[in-house]
Amino acid sequence: MRAPIGTFDDARPATDCLDVLTAPVADAVRAWSGDVPAEQLIYVDTDPEIADTAAFVEHYGRDLLEESANCVVVAGKRGGGSTLAACVVLSSTRLDVNGAVRKQLGARKASFASMDTATGETGMEYGGITPIGLPADWPLLVDSAVVDTQWVLVGSGRRRGKLILPGKAFAQLPGAVVIEALGI
Repeated sequence: MRAPIGTFDDARPATDCLDVLTAPVADAVRAWSGDVPAEQLIYVDTDPEIADTAAFVEHYGRDLLEESANCVVVAGKRGGGSTLAACVVLSSTRLDVNGAVRKQLGARKASFASMDTATGETGMEYGGITPIGLPADWPLLVDSAVVDTQWVLVGSGRRRGKLILPGKAFAQLPGAVVIEALGI
């Protein structure tokens, strides 16, 4: 199978790769429903040593920078409480944590969650966090530019491998709120 974007040696439907996904991601792929069929979730095998965006696009192609997204875990704080959320923005932008995220979460302060919190709460590896399979009660803030991109490459839950799916699929994920200019 050929991936819809990029040039990868190994591209397969994610439904055929459940054994290489983390448990929460595999469970979400198994339970997938909505307008985008599960067969349109594509798993591509990639080198875990170059999972971070800059190294990844240098190796797999600079054109992927405009077609890939980062999923970032944030913590919003108000009073004595804290809310965890995930945010998805195109890799060519940076997350507006102190503006759009803080406002959407109704928080006094918002910041990136620690690595231990992000991995412990998601069950995913740092550098591979994906919005597919996040805790169901988390807000998922998605930049409208991600939804408007035909095909988007995002983490698979592990540093090895990525998922490619239609941008419109991000809007149908549990807890998704599509926001204009989340990435700046």
